[in-house]
Parts: sequence; structure tokens; C-alpha cells
Amino acid sequence: MKEQGLYRKLRVLEGAAAAHCTFDHTSVVNLSSNNYLGLATHPRLKQAALEAVAKYGVGSGAVRTISGTMEMHIELERRLAAFKHVESVVVFQSGFAANAGTVSAVLSKDDVVISDELNHASIIDGCRLSRAAIKVFPHKDVDAARQILKNLPASQRKILITDGVFSMEGDLGPLPELCTIAEEYGAIMMVDDAHASGVFGTNGSGTVDHFKCHGRVDIQVGTLSKAIGVLGGYVAGTGALVDFLYHRARPFLFSTSHPPAVTAACIAALDVLESEPEWLDRLWDNTRFFKAGLKSLGFNTGLSESPITPVIVGQAALAAKMSDALFAQGVFAQSIGFPTVARDQARLRTIVAATHTKEDLQYALDMFARVGRELGVIN
Repeated sequence: MKEQGLYRKLRVLEGAAAAHCTFDHTSVVNLSSNNYLGLATHPRLKQAALEAVAKYGVGSGAVRTISGTMEMHIELERRLAAFKHVESVVVFQSGFAANAGTVSAVLSKDDVVISDELNHASIIDGCRLSRAAIKVFPHKDVDAARQILKNLPASQRKILITDGVFSMEGDLGPLPELCTIAEEYGAIMMVDDAHASGVFGTNGSGTVDHFKCHGRVDIQVGTLSKAIGVLGGYVAGTGALVDFLYHRARPFLFSTSHPPAVTAACIAALDVLESEPEWLDRLWDNTRFFKAGLKSLGFNTGLSESPITPVIVGQAALAAKMSDALFAQGVFAQSIGFPTVARDQARLRTIVAATHTKEDLQYALDMFARVGRELGVIN
């Protein structure tokens, strides 16, 4: 990994996970956080967590299926179901566990998965755990997905899976078109909305709402650790699906439930999303400003449609060198290389937040211009 320029040391955060913060004793504009709306440090979330600790302690004491289901866990799931416009929701310990646990529970070795080639690693791991056959279609190629479905036996159970927002590209899955072919061929439709929760749709309810596909997606997976600002994941769907996952999803069965502070903070985050829409407005205003700046400088930002904007430079060693040079100038934009992305598609993945100031973002753009020219990435 060191020879290929893929080895990276962990950056250590000192203080709060803010838009402008300190890593490794260096003050930086943080473009590497999933804290899209700044809720990780929102006063209402912090107060809710403190009050929950004072009232309930620091842990739940058990897994959900024994004695670890608290009233607030049920309340969080009820609130999330209303937020996602579905019958029911089950909360998992992480977004990764939600994806992997659901796919591996729903499928068996006799079933088949039709998956976008750039779907998240947790989906891939869930597919492998299920032992189902895996059919991969080129990124966002609906016709290729249709051809796969067409060639499968009508009686075989099949699930069609896409990310709502792809975490490395920042583009959106073609959800309406995929829903159509899932309906045509009798496939279960599943969307991983981790990077869309809190970012797209009414009050940040996700890509299903953004594309007006309510009732057409059987399984929605979301996260509580990105725009929501806390920790965990969830699966949204019918009451029957959630009841099934209560009994069969291994991460739910064998991991201790969320502590009170986390659960209360997640509920408070939903309150903020519903009552303070200005955070979502600021996020998109900052996103448009920063994207336009990068493009005007001549950087290759791919086909991003979200606050995730890749700066694609090619080789991993060059991406790492550029990331380090930017960090030295007070801008944290982490480099991403193989196997997370293809070998010739190494990049710096930038993510803006609602809490960045225009001064923060302009400074970052100025440093991207300086470093990009010094390294020959732009002219």
C-alpha cells in the first residue's frame, strides 16, 4: 500500500467536529466530514443527549430482543417512519449494519441480487453473506439492469438495489426508472439513502421523496450518522418487513441497542429538520457556490449532483500528494484511492456543510487553485 501511494495515517480531530476545526494540531477548513447540516454540534441535540444521560444513564444494558428496547427506541422508530412516509422503521447500530443485516436476512442462496457496480460496500457484504447470486450492472445503466432481470426466471426471487446518492461520485441513482423495471419484472426494490437522508427531499427525507417514488420502494436504508449528526442506521418499509428484521437481522439480534444519549439526540435531530429548514437551504447554497468555484478553476468534478463533489486527479499517489499539500495550507480534503474507487480514478472527495462560511469556502477554493497549479492538476 505504501508503494502504491495508498497508505494513509489517521487524522486525529482535536475538539468538536465543526466545519472549521483542528486536526493534528492544524486549524483547517474541514471538507472531509459527513456532518452535512452541522447537527453534530447543534445545541438542541447536545441538550437532548445531556438530559437523556441524566435521566436514563449511559447504556441500555442489552440487545433489543431481550431487555434493551426502551420507550425512546420505539419513539425514534415511530418518528422515522413518519419522516420517511412508511408504515414502520427498525433502527440498527450503524448504516453498515442496516444494509448488510437487511440484505443477508431477506435473501437466501436461491435468490439473486441485481446491483449497481458502485453500490456501497455494506450492500456488497450483505449480498455475500446471503449467499445469493450477484448480478452487477454498469453504473446507472438501466437498460443493462433490465436485460439482467429479463434473463432471470420469473419465479426466482430477486432484489434490485441502488444507492440514492453514490458516496464517491456524488451523483443520484436513476430511481424512477429502476422502480419501473422492478415493477415490470417483480423484483424487490431497495434504495440505500445514507447520503440522501437529511439532504434531499422534503425536510431531507431522502431520494424517494425527491423523485416522488413513495410506495414504489420496498426497502429504504438510511443513516443517523451523516446529516442527522449522531450514530446508527435504519431500515424503512412495511410493518411486515420490520417485524421480520426484528427476528432475523443478525446485527439487530446480537448487538446492544443505542444508548439513551444517542437515541435522544436522533429524535432531536428530526425536530430540527422539521422546524429549522434554513440548515438545508444553507447546505445547498454552499454546495452551489463551491461546485461553481471548482469547475471555474478547471477541476474534473465528475457528474456530482449533491454536496459530495469529487476532485478527480487520476493516480492515488498524486491524490495523496495533493491532499497533504492542501492540509499544510489549512484545507482538509481527504484523498481516496483503490479499492474504494478504480485505480485511475483517485480523487479528493470534498463535502461542504451548511455551517461553512463563504469565507471558509473561498479560502478552500484559493488553496485548491494554488496547489492544483503547483502539481499540474490544472493550468
